[in-house]
Amino acid sequence: MMMLRAAGIFLFAMGIIWALQGAGLLAWPADSFMLGQDNWVLRGLATAAIGGALLGLVHYRQRR
Repeated sequence: MMMLRAAGIFLFAMGIIWALQGAGLLAWPADSFMLGQDNWVLRGLATAAIGGALLGLVHYRQRR
């Protein structure tokens, strides 16, 4: 479960970063190819959703 939780946190965080870069709200690093690219917003949101689903699965399995 610890590995799934770590993977979920990583995927969620990376997805948010990608989405923010794609939306142009996070301009770091300044020369990133992702800046202002709509497709990275979608990829980031999808990645964050997968990470959130993993975290939900871990939470659900621990409560059982």
